[in-house]
This record gives sequence, structure tokens and C-alpha cells, in this order.
Amino acid sequence: MIDPADILGAHGPFAAGVAGFRPREAQRRMARAVADAIEARRVLVCEAGTGIGKTFAYLVPALLAGRRVLVSTGTRHLQDQIQQHDLPTVRRALGSPASVAVLKGRSNYLCPQRFEQLLVQGRLSDRAEVRELAALRTWSATTASGDLAEVTALAEDSGLLPRVTSTTDNCLGSRCPRLSECFVAKARRKAQDADVVVVNHHLLLADMVLKEEGFGALLPAFDAVIIDEAHQLPDLAAQAFGTSFAARQASGLVDDVRAELGAAAREGALPKALAALDPALKVARLALGAAIGRGAWREQAARPEVRDAVHELQSVLSAIGAALAATGGEPAQALRARATALVVALEPFAAMELEPEVGAEACVLWYETYKQSFVLNATPLDPAARFRAQLEIRPTAWIFTSATLAVADDFDLFIQRLGLVEPETLALPSPFDYERNALLYLPPDLPAPDEPGHTAAVVAAALPLIAASRGRAFMLFTSHRALRAAATVLAGKLPYPLLVQGEMPRARLIERFREAGDAVLLGTQSFWEGVDVKGPALSLVVIDKLPFASPGDPVMAARIDSLRARGGNPFAEMQLPQAVLALKQGVGRLIRDNDDTGVMAICDPRLKQKGYGRSFIAALPPMRGTEDEDEALRFLRERTGLTEAVA
Repeated sequence: MIDPADILGAHGPFAAGVAGFRPREAQRRMARAVADAIEARRVLVCEAGTGIGKTFAYLVPALLAGRRVLVSTGTRHLQDQIQQHDLPTVRRALGSPASVAVLKGRSNYLCPQRFEQLLVQGRLSDRAEVRELAALRTWSATTASGDLAEVTALAEDSGLLPRVTSTTDNCLGSRCPRLSECFVAKARRKAQDADVVVVNHHLLLADMVLKEEGFGALLPAFDAVIIDEAHQLPDLAAQAFGTSFAARQASGLVDDVRAELGAAAREGALPKALAALDPALKVARLALGAAIGRGAWREQAARPEVRDAVHELQSVLSAIGAALAATGGEPAQALRARATALVVALEPFAAMELEPEVGAEACVLWYETYKQSFVLNATPLDPAARFRAQLEIRPTAWIFTSATLAVADDFDLFIQRLGLVEPETLALPSPFDYERNALLYLPPDLPAPDEPGHTAAVVAAALPLIAASRGRAFMLFTSHRALRAAATVLAGKLPYPLLVQGEMPRARLIERFREAGDAVLLGTQSFWEGVDVKGPALSLVVIDKLPFASPGDPVMAARIDSLRARGGNPFAEMQLPQAVLALKQGVGRLIRDNDDTGVMAICDPRLKQKGYGRSFIAALPPMRGTEDEDEALRFLRERTGLTEAVA
């Protein structure tokens, strides 16, 4: 058998034929460990520090093994990168004939049937949607994949997206008159025949849920499953194994009934039943209160108006289901099943139980409110047993990898959250020279994070650093409130472009940041990971405070209570290690290549004042630390090759 470590060595095909490739011992060690796991059908958990080149480290042994491999990624962007860049590079270097397919969720593909309905119905809300529809019409005439990521003119949050894509609820399946044109069906057929299939975690987990419930499968069988960005999986598994009732989903049912049944939707009891749903949803939204946010269901369960609103929703949806049953015909029966599913999703909330069992396990009930909508969620407290069961019924190799899986080389938290049984573990540090190229700056004399003046103090501490680096900075916040406050303070005060999360789609913000070369970007959680800006465009990262999950988050609060009731220590066993891993993700934005340099500023005095601060410091790359502002400014000016800037 060919040793993948040799392939990635100084005399291998990558060194000879891949531009910019540098042999790395850690990459070779990981490749050999992945090959061994695939061969023995074992479970491997591997933390691969930034710069190791983990994608090549798992793709090389995967293709050399000559087996069917499923690769699951954290984002659709990473799926595209692996398909368009990484896999072609590996295939060329190895001379591999392996066939490759990318499979995404339904919401990523144009639905010809729903697109045709939109063209007939019109009802566009503004000029932006008119332009987007025109772009869609031009693109739809030539696309082979139907992947909406190809349409650059379509905003990520476009209101057209749910109208031109399908969901498991509104897909007509075999009843669709345009089934032969279905891009989802074409993508699945291609995946069935491919040697390597690249999916994302949401699709992988949706497949697990379908298999668990006995409703077939979305994905074919594989000899090895490789999970990249695996640190995201525990939280995503909890979501996938839970249930929810979304007001938008219920509203969509009414639209689909009218679109699919046409004149039949205006006969019998159906019109009255359909007309009652929108008012019932509005009453329920008002009953949940004016605030926008999330909370534990126990905050609402005792309120009579909430109980009445939930029961009314069940009654209205049951009436819709009964009217659809009387309508007759296959389309009406499929729509009736959707109405029934919505009634079932409401049952835990209608019962007003605080800790029900959903799917034979304890769940936490919680709600999310938006300006005009809401979602009711039932999330498992601990999905580990169900995830472990899925691994047991799939006797293949499972490889979990990410840059942030361990705390001080301890993988216990990750292993426990997924219920893994005695996996092999491997921790490989980043090969980058952090001691020479990075400086950890802890600004002194800052107020505590819970004090009102903390965000203003963070901005004040950041301004001299931003001036010294001439922009080229990320400011990462742990809350939207802090981000908005900082954006208000900085508005009009910087001679550099100021980019703020929410002003445009995430991908466009990052693109603008790279293009500008001297911008300052303000972001929250979604910018702490998965953002890769190499080179001089990014030389400063400022983090406002340690990323502890809010104890007021309903799911986190329930898990804290559950762990404490079992005699555990929630802070030491859950809250602290999760925060350490989150900080590692944020810090990982700074150095993305061998020649990158910069300052990491963490504006939380608890790093020095609290004993647990040592756990955070120990988990970070080996950067030299300082509390001296002049030293940080000097580092920025000298290491980045910039002369002193005038603030």
C-alpha cells in the first residue's frame, strides 16, 4: 500500500507539481493516521492546527484507499472550495480517476416547478427582486447543476430564495410535473455513482434523522466518512435531532395549498380554514411579547394567552387537515400530512410540559421571536446516544477533524458530546511561527466585561492599534449589542473603510475587506470561524471579551441545570472548555499563512484576574504576550513594514 506520508513528502508528487506546496511533518502524520483509520474502519478524532493542510491530509489517503468516501464540511463555501480546488489538485497529483460529486440541501438548488409558478404569479416586492428574477431567468436557461451559488447577482438573504427552491414539506416528489428537470434529483443520482461525495453537516444529519425514522435515506452507503470542521457537529446534531414549529413554515403551507389545488382551495370548508391560520399566527406572535430574542418556554407556559394561542393554532391546523382530507386527491393528501406534522410539532408546547420527552429523550423547550414571526423549538439536552447509535449502524471509518477540538490536548468534551466510544485521538499543533510573527496584547486597566463602559473602552484601546496597522483589522464581538455600540462609536472616526456585519451578505463583506486592503471589519459569532484572509490585508484582530456562552441561553441554561443535578460542575466541565474552544477559533483568524504577521488583542481583564484565565492562555498558540501598548504599536509598525501612522 502506498504511504500517503510519502506522497506529501519532499520527494512526492505534491512537492514536484503543486505550486506553493511545502512538505509539513504534521500533515504527513495526519495523512498516515487517516489512512490507518480508513483501513481498520476505526474512529479517529484529530485536531489539526491552522496551517497543517488538513484538507490534503485527509483527501490523499481517502483517494489512495480506493474506497467510497463521504466528506462532510461545515459550510457550503467549504464544499465548493473542496470540489473546485482541493479535489482537482489531489486527483491531478495522484493521477486518480476517482469520480467526485457535491450534494447540497434542497434550498441550494433551483426548483423548476416553483420557479415557473413565480414567473406566472409575479408579486415581487421591490426593484432588487425584479433584477434578481431577471438574473435567475438568464442563468436558468444555461445551468447544468441548478446550484444557486452560481448566481452572483442573488443576495444570500434574497426574498426570492424560498420561492424558487423547495423543502421536504413542499416538494411534490413523484407528483411533480417537472420531475425530469429536478436538479435535486439529478445531484442525488450523480452522488449515487460517485467515489467521493462532498456534503455539509446539515445534510449528513438530515440523512441520519431519516434513517432513524425509517424513511429511507438521502445519502448512499460509504466506506469512510470524514467530518471537516467537526467542532460544529455537537450543536448541529442537537438541532437536527430536535423538532420545531416555525410560523413561516405554517404560512408557507397556506400558500402551497392555494398554488397546488387552485380552484379546489376555494371550495368546501377549506377557504375558511385557510383564512383562519394567518390571524392565529399573529395572535400567537403577540402573545409571546413584543421583545425580539429567545427564551425558555417556562417563561411563557404559565401565561393563559399563550396557552390559548397554541391551542388555537392546533385547532386551526387540524381544521385545515380535515378539510384537505375531504378534498380528495393525492396532492391534497400530501398537504394534509404537512398540516398534521405541524400539529404534532406543537404538542409539547400545547401540553405545557417544561421537560418533555421527545423521541424518548429529555428535551428543552424554547422559543425565538422575530419582528413578525416566531419559532418554537424542542432540543435534546444530550443527543450523544442518538448520534452514537448512528455510528454503530454504519460500520465504517469515521474521521473527525478541526483546528479546535481539544483543550490542552484533552478531547473529552467533544467525545462526550457525540457519544464516541474509545476513539483514537491525535493533536497536531500549527506549524506557523507564532513566537516570531504574532504578539498577544492584553490592554491594561479595562473595565470588567459586565460594566456599562466596557465596549467604549474596547474601542478606545483599539483605535491606536488600528492607526498603527492602518486599518487591516477585524474587531470580533460576543454580542450584536456590543457590535452595534462599537459601530456607532467608530462611525466617521476612521480614515479607513468601516464594514459592519449585517450591512451586506457575509461573503460580500469578506470580499470587500480583501479588496480594500485597509478596512476595519466588525463581526460577531459568524466571523469567529471559517474566515480566511491571508496576507497583509489583515494584521490586527481585536476580541472584546472571552466567548462564554450566555447562561441565559435557554438550551445552555437547561444543560447547566441538568449537569448540576447529576452532581457535575457545569463551569469546569462545560462552560469553560466550550469558551476556550471558541476563543481558539477567534484567535485563529489572525495568522493564516507562513508569512502572516500581526497583533491579537483580547480586551478582557479576566484573562489576568481570574484563575481560569490560565486555561485560555495555555490553549492559544505560543505567542509572546504583553500589556504594554507601546510594544504592541511598535510590533505592528515594525513587523508589518509600515511607518508610523497619524491617528
